[in-house]
Amino acid sequence: MPLPTPKLDDRHFQDIVDEAKKRIPYYIKEWTDHNVSDPGVTMIELFAWMTDMLLYRLNQVPDLHYIKFMEMLGVKLKEPVPARAPVTFWLSAPQDVPVEIPAGTEVASTQTETQPSIVFTTNESFIIEPPQLTAVTSHIFGDNDDQEFTSHNIERLLKGQENVPIFSTAPREDDALYFGFDNDLSNYILGFELDCDPSGGAGINPNLPPYVWEASTGSRDAPWVECEQDPGEDTTKGLNIPGRIRMFLPPMGRSRFNNQNLYWVRLRIRRKRDEYNGKMQPYETTPRLRQITPQAWGGSTSATHALEVAMELLGTSDGSTGQIYQLQVTPILQRRPGETLVVRDGDHMEEWTEALNFAQSGANDPHYTLDSVTGELRLAPAIRQRDGSIKRYGRIPPRGARLYFRRYRTGGGLDGNVQVGKLNTLKTAIPFIALVKNRETAVGGLDAETLEDAMVRAPGLLRSQNRAVTEADFEFLARHVLRDTGWAQYRVKCLQPRPSRESRVIPGQVYVLIIPHIQNPRDRERPKPEHLVVEQDGIFAELLSYLDKRRLLTTRLDVRAPEYYWVASRVIIHAASGANHAQVQEDVLQRLYRFLNPLIGGTDGKGWPFGRDLVVSDVYQCLQDIPGVQYVRSVDLFRTTPGAGPHGDIQETIEVVGHGVIASGIHQVEFA
Repeated sequence: MPLPTPKLDDRHFQDIVDEAKKRIPYYIKEWTDHNVSDPGVTMIELFAWMTDMLLYRLNQVPDLHYIKFMEMLGVKLKEPVPARAPVTFWLSAPQDVPVEIPAGTEVASTQTETQPSIVFTTNESFIIEPPQLTAVTSHIFGDNDDQEFTSHNIERLLKGQENVPIFSTAPREDDALYFGFDNDLSNYILGFELDCDPSGGAGINPNLPPYVWEASTGSRDAPWVECEQDPGEDTTKGLNIPGRIRMFLPPMGRSRFNNQNLYWVRLRIRRKRDEYNGKMQPYETTPRLRQITPQAWGGSTSATHALEVAMELLGTSDGSTGQIYQLQVTPILQRRPGETLVVRDGDHMEEWTEALNFAQSGANDPHYTLDSVTGELRLAPAIRQRDGSIKRYGRIPPRGARLYFRRYRTGGGLDGNVQVGKLNTLKTAIPFIALVKNRETAVGGLDAETLEDAMVRAPGLLRSQNRAVTEADFEFLARHVLRDTGWAQYRVKCLQPRPSRESRVIPGQVYVLIIPHIQNPRDRERPKPEHLVVEQDGIFAELLSYLDKRRLLTTRLDVRAPEYYWVASRVIIHAASGANHAQVQEDVLQRLYRFLNPLIGGTDGKGWPFGRDLVVSDVYQCLQDIPGVQYVRSVDLFRTTPGAGPHGDIQETIEVVGHGVIASGIHQVEFA
């Protein structure tokens, strides 16, 4: 598609005439008749028309040349990027047979009079199977940290013929009850119908039981991850009465426990020192379990803001070169395997291959190009050569062949970044599904690239030429990958350490640092440690693979997260007379969390600069002009741990290494 040519000069014929008439009193005061019938006004209109033509043609030359140069470089407007979110499907009741949620299942937001529904489709098939419980084991700790494993009788527990202690007689920290499943329950809604003996489990606050549900990941680094519980679905009062517990399982992996390699879910006693919350109280006696019934209540699968179109008929080939066809729904998202052109000639069907251009295509190559923004599909052209011969750049479908596009997706854009709970309508009927909802905010959606953005991108493309040598090259290519994969708002920084007298560096070492974007504005202002974690197997691996193909042979590439310097402050302020202390405290804390922030911090609001030290005067400057603050009496800085408040020694300066950034711990505000 040719890039759209902008209208650079918006002045028209009448604008020029009006401007000329305004100048008459300055030059010829005697000329007072400015009507259209006046000969002088006629001359003004004539010259205005000539000037209008010159402006129309000449003023477009610079940008027109720029756009044509971009076309020669192969710059095209990028298609929109779809948002992604896990969507949870609830069953009307646990089923004894598997329930399949097919790939391409459509879920949408509620349509209103002013807003159309936003449609998401599931990316892959998801099957909800009945849980196959094969092991129940208690893991308890003795006085000398001795560990004891007790395997319980599964058949008797399922039939309600047992009355077994879950933990040790006086439950200890990290005592746990393990449930081993033979089938993978990743992303399931797992429920337990528990018949608990009311005579056990004394001493706790029934509304805040001191235990946590965790699932095995199969990873050595983080073997267990906490499960999110369905609000209001723990009716056992802390395992004191018969009831039901329901939780959302994360992705799971097999792990070996007590010589059994299964998918494990465990119920563990929290540690008092760092895991108790609010008014939690420890168990005085162990709860007792008489019967257990595992149930699958649903599951979560990934969905993309896209609407799928299948087997669209484009038309019939006339056998000529350079044929152009138009897809009906635009813009078109990035193609996946199987989303391609199909040419049917009689009973013979053949899949053709999409190419970036026809420069490398031979005369018999089944190639085509597709513009993602306009939906324009082009077949091979034929170009006359210098010797007068005609060269064809690709195969031409036979005359009368019918052209279909097997499958493509349309959608994407910022509209897809919907909040929690917005996707609540099931548009594809599935038996036994009662409810659907997104429990997380959809992220990654971006609108199609504008011409202005493409013009900004062109110098970087010309400079890098798809290879990475300098820091700017690595950052440009990294941002290119992040946009195409839906992580465009991640923060990227490239560092190439230079040798110094004090330290030596590995020759050719390059670090690409990634800070993830946080969708929720509140979480963005006060990011928690888990918000800044990037999955090693996700964007890190994809980015490393892309850049590794474009680096110099002598370059050592490392893609990693930066070093976070968690900083807490204690600020003593004097409030103005009559000021609301609670509001002043909230304003001061908000200013601190926004300033000492790796994403939106610093003086420019673009994130704390990499390698920039933090000094006390920075905080004083940050707190200026806050309503209700008469003056700041003192500021104390502390190097702290993630999620902790001020502790340790007071520091005047927090020195930050080149690959480090400042992040906020818990700040304290006091009034003098």
